[in-house]
Amino acid sequence: MKKPIKLPVKRLLRDSAFIITGIFSASFALKSFLLPNKFIDGGATGIALLTSELTHIPLWVLLLGINLPFIYLASKVVGTTFAVKTSLAISGLALCVAIVSFPDVTHDKLLVAVFGGFFLGAGIGLSVRGGAVIDGTEVLAIYLSRKIGTTIGDIILCLNVIIFSVAAYLLSIEIALYSMITYLAAAKTIDFVIEGIEEYIGVTIISTQSEDIRQMIIDNLGRGVTVYRGNGGYGKRGQSKEIDILYTVITRLELNKLNAEIESIDPEAFVVMNAVKETRGGIIKKRPLQH
Repeated sequence: MKKPIKLPVKRLLRDSAFIITGIFSASFALKSFLLPNKFIDGGATGIALLTSELTHIPLWVLLLGINLPFIYLASKVVGTTFAVKTSLAISGLALCVAIVSFPDVTHDKLLVAVFGGFFLGAGIGLSVRGGAVIDGTEVLAIYLSRKIGTTIGDIILCLNVIIFSVAAYLLSIEIALYSMITYLAAAKTIDFVIEGIEEYIGVTIISTQSEDIRQMIIDNLGRGVTVYRGNGGYGKRGQSKEIDILYTVITRLELNKLNAEIESIDPEAFVVMNAVKETRGGIIKKRPLQH
């Protein structure tokens, strides 16, 4: 019998495939859409594109130079492994931009903004799935959020407002507006690539028929259930009663079915739902049990 490949080797191969695919996707966006039409994006990539347009310094040189401080910062803020992966990913992006030829796809400004953002966002998202980044802005945002106590999203927003304002002043308002569309398309694509097409929902159920509902979730949905032991406090005098609290994670597509099943068992059940960014392990991705 052949020995199975060790998990770290599998993970390394998977991460490498994500990062390499992300590099080519981002390079395609830069050379086929954004560069020929003088569009920019947000973050460090946007700074590199803007600087390249104004100074005519090759983009690959700027991608390395501008991201270099972020790589150093990543080693201090996130960790050495992340910094090494990020340095290799950014170097790969710069090399791909420098030596690989891509065709000019279109000069329609709206198509350039939308699809340039799409492929750039896909490249960044795939790199993140591989454990690296090809745009160092988020590393800076993490560092500043720890220093000044604000959120990462607010810092990234402020940085991008500055970048697009400079672009509007130095290039044109029209290019800046189209570049904002590029940024929005890239941001939505990043979310889609990282979080996936399936949106998971955590469901907490409090019911006097908890055992029947638990069995229904296992049998009809094929999902695992965690049972907490709790006390209910309700009524004018705050009566306390022991009760089983159920928690399960389902996909968005299964939500309607779960609600219908709960309604048929206990119309008075108290149900709380929360969005779940990521799941790991368990039986969340298995198909419903077959009987």
